Amino acid sequence: MERTLAIIKPDAVERNLQGEIIRIIQQTGLRIVGMKMLRLSRSQAEGFYAVHRERPFFASLTEYMSSGPCVVMCLEGADAIRRYRELLGATNRDHAAEGTIRRIFALDVERNSCHGSDGPDTAAVEIAYFFSTLELVG
Repeated sequence: MERTLAIIKPDAVERNLQGEIIRIIQQTGLRIVGMKMLRLSRSQAEGFYAVHRERPFFASLTEYMSSGPCVVMCLEGADAIRRYRELLGATNRDHAAEGTIRRIFALDVERNSCHGSDGPDTAAVEIAYFFSTLELVG
């Protein structure tokens, strides 16, 4: 079993899409083993996205991610990282495949409704950023 982090971003929560997105995730057979709603402070968003600190979009990304509540989840399943990233679709909704979460719900490249870990090492760090081992079941 593999675990990955999923975030339903502020744009999707503001539009009350979290239930629909969770339904889509669960239909793939991925299991939610941890979930919470929170609002990141600017410094928490900067810490989470620290890997992008030198990128030109860092300031707008961290401002956006701290602009409203989000839902963070730890998903578990066979090949969970790859399966969830395929379900998400490309970062840019215009390049995302039909039927993917971002193609259906994203507003633009930044407000693309969801985040997913890009590899096992990243997933481990990202899951630990939001969840203690006591908060994960399974």
